Amino acid sequence: MRRRLLRGVSFVMIAAALIWGIGDQAGLAQVKKGKDRAAETKYLMRGVVSAHCGSIGALLKKGPSDDKSWDTLACHASILNEMSFTLMDDGRCPDKVWAGAAKSLRDSSAKVLEAAKAKNLEDAQTAFKGVTASCAACHSEHKKKA
Repeated sequence: MRRRLLRGVSFVMIAAALIWGIGDQAGLAQVKKGKDRAAETKYLMRGVVSAHCGSIGALLKKGPSDDKSWDTLACHASILNEMSFTLMDDGRCPDKVWAGAAKSLRDSSAKVLEAAKAKNLEDAQTAFKGVTASCAACHSEHKKKA
C-alpha cells in the first residue's frame, strides 16, 4: 500500500514537471510570452527593440544633425535600455545567454544614451556596436531559424 502511494506521488510529480516544463529542454528556448503580461516576446522585439534599434542605426549612419536629432537618439537609447529590464521580467529569461545579452543591452544602450547627451557621434557608434552584439548573442541561441 505504501509503495503504491509512493509510486502515485512520484507519477504525479513527474507529470507536473512535464506539464510545467521543469527539466524540459524546450524551456531553454525563446520564451514566447511572460507569465502574466499580455505582450508576446516577438512583439516586444519587433515593435519596440527592433524599431528603436533600427532608428538608432539610421541616425548614427548619417550622424544627428541638430539638437532635436540628438535628443531623438537619446530617446531611442533610453527605450532600449528600459527594454533590457523588461526582457528579464515576468519569467521571460530562460538562461544565462538571455540574461547576459540583456545586461549587455543595458550597458551598451546606457553608453549610447550618454554619448547622445554629449553629442559624441564616435562614442555613440562604438556603443551601438555593443547593442547589436547583444542582440546577435541572444538571437544566435534563441531566435528560431527560418
